[in-house]
Amino acid sequence: MTQTWRHLPAAARPIAAATVEAVEAARAHDVEAVDKAAVELGALDAAQVGLILGTTVRVLLERTHPDGVDGDDVRAVLERCTRTSAAWHPEVDPHVLLILLAGALGVHDDDETAPRPSPETLARHSALLLADLAPGADLTPHLNAALAEIERAQLND
Repeated sequence: MTQTWRHLPAAARPIAAATVEAVEAARAHDVEAVDKAAVELGALDAAQVGLILGTTVRVLLERTHPDGVDGDDVRAVLERCTRTSAAWHPEVDPHVLLILLAGALGVHDDDETAPRPSPETLARHSALLLADLAPGADLTPHLNAALAEIERAQLND
């Protein structure tokens, strides 16, 4: 089934569509399709993409760890995602996955002296992470929950 995302603001629609495409490609272990979707996401507004992908990662972490996420949980997700992704995607970088996990949890201290991964690299690794956190599950409800949370936060600011 193809999601149209018409209910979303115009700026969020291509992000949602490319995210679902990237995650489906990651689940299928299709390197070319993951990379293509990552390029699409990387060409969009980096702040919006980062907010949506990061919030979706956090939503999934919270749903899979209802008693709270601790360091051991983060380490387990990082190790599992790295191991399973490395088996089929040669460019997986555990450091980028860690940046994404820490950022999603709001604990990443942006080191301005270290080179920041490219938007495409962040999008690619987000797809790997989301596929790992929601294997076989429909990503749509999780993405919708993240978008609703972003909307609530923006309305309350």
